[in-house]
Amino acid sequence: MSEHGSPSRPASGSEPINIGSAGARRGSVLANFLPVESLPIPIPALPSSFLATSPIVREILERDIQDCSSGCASEDEEDEEDRPHHQANGSHITDAQLAFHPNGVAYGCGYSTVALPGMDRPVPNPREVEESLQAELELLRDNDLIPPSSSQRHRSGSVVDSLYRSVFSTRVKDHEEAVETTPLLQQDSRDGREEEAEGAPTPPPEEIVERWEEAVANQSIKTTWQREAKTLVAYSAPLIATFLLHYSVTIGSVLTVGRLGMVELAAVNLATMTASITCYVPVQGLATCLDTLCAQAYGSGHKHLVGLQAQRMTWLLWLLMVPIAVLWWFSEPILRSLVPGEETAQLAALYLRVLILGMPGVAAFESGKRFVQSQGLFHATTYTLLIGAPLSFFQNWLFVFKLNWHFAGAATAMAVTQNLLPLLLVLYVRCFEGSECWKGFSWKAFSNWGPMIKLALPGMIMIEAQFSVLEILTIAAGQFGTAQLAAQSVLVTVTSTSFNIPFPLAIATSTRVANLIGAHLSSAAQTTAKVAIAAGCLVGLFNLTILATLRRQLALVFTADKDVVEIASTAMLVCAVMQVFDSLAAVSHGLLRGVGRQAIGGYANLFSYYFVALPISLSTAFALGWKLSGLWIGVTLGLAVVSALELLYLYNADWESAVAAAEARMKSEDASNINAEPKATQNGHN
Repeated sequence: MSEHGSPSRPASGSEPINIGSAGARRGSVLANFLPVESLPIPIPALPSSFLATSPIVREILERDIQDCSSGCASEDEEDEEDRPHHQANGSHITDAQLAFHPNGVAYGCGYSTVALPGMDRPVPNPREVEESLQAELELLRDNDLIPPSSSQRHRSGSVVDSLYRSVFSTRVKDHEEAVETTPLLQQDSRDGREEEAEGAPTPPPEEIVERWEEAVANQSIKTTWQREAKTLVAYSAPLIATFLLHYSVTIGSVLTVGRLGMVELAAVNLATMTASITCYVPVQGLATCLDTLCAQAYGSGHKHLVGLQAQRMTWLLWLLMVPIAVLWWFSEPILRSLVPGEETAQLAALYLRVLILGMPGVAAFESGKRFVQSQGLFHATTYTLLIGAPLSFFQNWLFVFKLNWHFAGAATAMAVTQNLLPLLLVLYVRCFEGSECWKGFSWKAFSNWGPMIKLALPGMIMIEAQFSVLEILTIAAGQFGTAQLAAQSVLVTVTSTSFNIPFPLAIATSTRVANLIGAHLSSAAQTTAKVAIAAGCLVGLFNLTILATLRRQLALVFTADKDVVEIASTAMLVCAVMQVFDSLAAVSHGLLRGVGRQAIGGYANLFSYYFVALPISLSTAFALGWKLSGLWIGVTLGLAVVSALELLYLYNADWESAVAAAEARMKSEDASNINAEPKATQNGHN
């Protein structure tokens, strides 16, 4: 990322590849894996990369292109002339067989529970194409189809070298030869010395493309768990850092309020969850359509449409925030009816009133993230958060303690940070990179809303359905008193923080598996799946250990109230056990997305939330009197059910059928291209 520092950084650390001179893969059995065609089409016409998508996306971009003035078209033509040829004609986009698309990065609130119509795989940008070639090079070297890099060569058959090869080497030969006799190993060592003496340089992109196609056609590409482990770490580590940075803004507010008292801590939990369900999650859900629209616009060469789509979504979100702001302003009577503590409801309502000031920033930042990420500038969001997150902590100290604004100061710090983040992002685009897709404000942003809303609504509904359970549990916790609600704030913050480790792993897993499946490498995809599940178990056990052993210390970080600490530390034992199932559920759902079966995981999630977790939570909390611990027992069992269902499906899944489904999707996209090209030609003549 760079929302991931660089999510697609090569795992091996080998030389970067210049893709400027490589040729397109014409006639390749893999050439249509991604819905992009390499044939250049004049600006007014619609390139196949844009046509091979859902009808709604096609309708939106068709209308925008038709409405564009000749000035917009000429600006895009100038951009096409200025950038390198391989970017202008899109020929290398078809080479992006293993490009890294960090789906879910932009909103970071979790996967949609059900597959959304029209939310297609984004078109890879030139940065991702380069990473695709790098990933192919690594696998070719692992299979000795291209001479290995210096870091992969070994000098002798010593004990240390043998140990390194068996544990860390990514070469397929090193692990296949583990069962062979010593003479063969010694012969391989001589081969390794010969390779090292040759010092073969990195081949040009054309050769990588040719070798890759031949290897896949001959089914000679294999992988090792070491390679897949390195790849998943390289993909997910920057994501983890960025997600934690983003969530640290919320953590800073909770930590500060916890120092004010138990009532304040309970109020901030109630206010934050209410804000999330009524505003933040719907905004994130609606903005998910930009993941497709902006990426398709950028991939088709119509850069000005990237900024136009972001503008349109921002205006739409700002308009929708007007009734939400009215609801927040008059929220006190509603909150009083939901929780018994009158003072808690008053403070929560005050927090929401102040947060109204941050609403514009929330919408702008969600749209802005898609604007830069569609261009492959994932690091722009990371740099923004590296400045914004520490400033949020400083503002909490300044407003709450230095200026003595107390509880309102924490809400003010949150609102200021929410408005500061998009400003920092704009500053980055203005001063560094990304401005080529911004052609200024346009009145066209107030037109063509209907198809965009139609595309965006399913994302909002599905994500809202998934996260509404948390609001129900928060309201339920409030029924047990202020101390229980304050302890719930501690538990939600801790578990949400810990989830920022397995969730990025799930994003990396779904991407890697989808790429391998699309490249007809089902065996390699199964290896990735095994590594991901093992990694999920390790992450879950790590989180379990931290929460179980430091449960009291973690509670004390948030509050000094003895009653709240006692309640939170007791319930945190249940949350600790939940970590294993939470990690497994995230990874297994990522795998289902990778093989194109995300709907199965989506319905399994909805079933577990509403028919397992929620009934058990309410029963154990109220009927058995286990209160907060009972609420989290239900969630834990729900996650156990969904992870078991998804893993059971994956265990019995036919991975070859996933390859066949990917191939069928290619053929469907080809048919879409053929049917749409006459229309595109007609639009071009018009």
